[in-house]
Formats: sequence, structure tokens, C-alpha cells
Amino acid sequence: VQLQASGGGLVQPGGSLRLACVASERMFRDNAMGWYRQPPGLMRDVIAVLPRGSPPHYLPPVKGRFTISADTAKTTLYLQMDNLKPEDTAIYYCNSVPPNSGGWGQGTQVTVSS
Repeated sequence: VQLQASGGGLVQPGGSLRLACVASERMFRDNAMGWYRQPPGLMRDVIAVLPRGSPPHYLPPVKGRFTISADTAKTTLYLQMDNLKPEDTAIYYCNSVPPNSGGWGQGTQVTVSS
């Protein structure tokens, strides 16, 4: 599975980060795509979904602060994260929605702390 997320790091509360994830052309073409995150000690959950041909939607904890987008020519999924909070600390992954059975690929760590 070609899924490689990048762009994470350490940021202060209120700061911003932009994540990127390169996926395979086939996955991008055939599926809705999404960003998932796994906070320390918790399960991995989807937080933002970009359906094919429909507007994106977000889970309540990130709605209004995060924006999902894609560059189909580059088969790259993005997540603009603004007004970050400590509870956003997690490993972030991208995958199809529902997730591809072939695996998750490399996530990127986001740590929000002062």
C-alpha cells in the first residue's frame, strides 16, 4: 500500500500545520479518501473525509478548524490544521474510506504543546 503521510511536528496551541499524504493513483481514483488519527492510548478514528464528487465532512472535534483537500494530479491528500489544541496530539494517517485492507502506511506525529 502506498500511503506516506508527512508534515507533522511540534506546534504550540493555536498554531497551524499542513499535512500531506501521497497515495496510489488507483486508490485516489476509486475511493473516498480520509484522514485518521490515533491519540496516545486510544483507537484510530477517521476525522475528515473527502468523498468522490461530494463536499468534505468532518467529525465535530475538528470541524471548523481542519480542512481536507486533494491534488488529484499529484495523488496527494492534504489536511490543513488551524487553531490546534493539545487534544489534537496524535499520529495522523491517510487512507481510503473505508480503510484499505492492505495496510496503513506511514503516519506522521503531531504534538501540540506549549
